Amino acid sequence: MRNASFIPSKIIDLAEGKKKIAQWGLSGKSVAFTNGVFDILHRGHIYSLSQAAKEADYLVVGINSDASTKRLKGNNRPLNDQESRALVLASLVMVDAVIIFEGDTPIELIETLLPDVLVKGGDYTVEQIAGSKEVIANGGRVVINEIVQGFSTTGMIEKMKTTKG
Repeated sequence: MRNASFIPSKIIDLAEGKKKIAQWGLSGKSVAFTNGVFDILHRGHIYSLSQAAKEADYLVVGINSDASTKRLKGNNRPLNDQESRALVLASLVMVDAVIIFEGDTPIELIETLLPDVLVKGGDYTVEQIAGSKEVIANGGRVVINEIVQGFSTTGMIEKMKTTKG
């Protein structure tokens, strides 16, 4: 049996994130950053996180707070509170740290952490991604991963509503 007691320690605040990234950088390791709501974890999320983890030695994931999620997705979201979502993400082997953020975008996190690689999934251009200018100006790069079609939290919620029996 594996000891999972370390999982909650992967959920950190911004100050601790800055320290960790500095420590990893001193040892010559690179850091990727991605973000999202991650309300109901699904195959698309796992693919996106796995792809992001391939881009660097460590993966830091920013998740929208409950208040931020409500502003972005509506009053019925999130379905799972921020602590639950953070714990589920922290339990994934490819995730090294999770930071909850209050803003509608993770710009403050990105400006503070300045990861080596900023990864976003979706139909974005580099110019549309919050923090891309800052990461590139710091010598980093931006990666846009394709979306796994047919998997979205909003789609899953809609399907649950229509298949109630």
